[in-house]
Amino acid sequence: MNLLLSLVSGALLVLIFPRFEFTWLAPIALAPLLIAGAREPRWKQRFLNGWASGFLFWFFICIWIQFVLEFHGGMGRWGGWGAFVLFALLKALYTALFAVLGGSLMRTRWAMLTVAALWCGIEHAHGIWGLAWLGLGFAWLDLGNAGIDWPVLMRLAPVTGVHGLSFVFAMSACAFALIATRRPWKELLPLAALPLLLLLPSAPAQTNPTESVQVVQPDVDTEATWTSESFAEFERRLSVLSLDEHAPLMVWPEAPAPFYPDRPAFRAYISGIAKSAQASFLLGGVAYTPEGDPVNSAFLLNPAGELVDRYDKIELVPFGEYIPPAFSWVNRITGEAGDFHSGTRVAVLPVDGHKVGAFICYESAFPALVRQFTLGGAQLLVNLSNDGYFGDSAAREQHLSLVRMRAAENRRWILRATNDGITAMIDPAGRVTDTIPPHVETSELMRFNYEDRITPYTRYGDWFPWSCLVLAILKAAEIGVRDHNSRSRS
Repeated sequence: MNLLLSLVSGALLVLIFPRFEFTWLAPIALAPLLIAGAREPRWKQRFLNGWASGFLFWFFICIWIQFVLEFHGGMGRWGGWGAFVLFALLKALYTALFAVLGGSLMRTRWAMLTVAALWCGIEHAHGIWGLAWLGLGFAWLDLGNAGIDWPVLMRLAPVTGVHGLSFVFAMSACAFALIATRRPWKELLPLAALPLLLLLPSAPAQTNPTESVQVVQPDVDTEATWTSESFAEFERRLSVLSLDEHAPLMVWPEAPAPFYPDRPAFRAYISGIAKSAQASFLLGGVAYTPEGDPVNSAFLLNPAGELVDRYDKIELVPFGEYIPPAFSWVNRITGEAGDFHSGTRVAVLPVDGHKVGAFICYESAFPALVRQFTLGGAQLLVNLSNDGYFGDSAAREQHLSLVRMRAAENRRWILRATNDGITAMIDPAGRVTDTIPPHVETSELMRFNYEDRITPYTRYGDWFPWSCLVLAILKAAEIGVRDHNSRSRS
């Protein structure tokens, strides 16, 4: 029964995210796992139950990874499934750890606070403490992302980041578990603090933005084979799309095309587009370090066609841009020779008297990184992304959900410029204000405003999940020492 309850939690965690989006289940999603932990005295069994729950979640929420490995990685069906199953088993270890420690915390008086803190701390560790060599450093959807359309809960986003919402959902689930296990009502006292959320500032009202940006969605086939003739024709079409409208800023996304601004011919081409449009020109492309290693970059050209600066991607995609050593037998998805190298500098780019921060694709899953652009002065954020490798899976909607939360945390407009969808403009409350239909080669003029405000989350970062992690570790250690002393006396 405890194993079944744990699997139910794994299933509920899948159902609250795209494409199911039964977000009303978020406050109870962890409850069955916590009930199982409270009922199970053996830590090894709690570990196995949590492992099964985590495996179910990662398997179904990221099942698109199998498609990527099989189709784009050339691993074949069984190779793709094998690598993906191993990935899900490794990621599930985080949930197994939560089940072990959470089961002990469920027996304490302040279970609601300590269990919720434990969940937030471990959730935060997915991207911060992941063992890169094992492929565990993969961050994706946090529990709090399910609250992106919950107005009252979203008041927490600019204060605590997404993990504040995760805390509330985990605390709510713990309350259900305490009721189910017939614990004293006084242990539900922390619920009385939830109305205090109404004292936090509400989301900014919708406005009529006055600034404009020309965004191009090229819809490049991820498996295209390029010849000089086909690329010349592609460049011609991009030129037409890029000059269709006029705005002070033009954006091309990350794309599976030979965009190498360091090469003279392509540099002359994009320089000509910037001069013809008389616009600042932001685009994704590949650069090289002095040692000849590839870096995934965002390039900014000024209206005179001169390269102003570039940002090199810091958080790389496992299997896409590098292979964790434990998975050395897996093919990389990208076609560059050798693994990509990480950038080291958060670059804020000057555009028409303003500042723009451009983070690349998967970096949207790292709130601590995105906030650094805003803290560095970015008044507009741009997410350059190529989601073509995801096929028509739920990953596109999941990725959009991540970017929406980053907008709300930093109170910034974010342009999500993609190769083939979902291209969207997102306002400082995380609301989508404009989109381009997927799988269409087109361009569109989108509206936004430059923003200057600095939120508590932008200023202070992940103070909340770090505090939660410390609290949970101290409480778990106290319980461990107490149980050890109890066994010694007996």
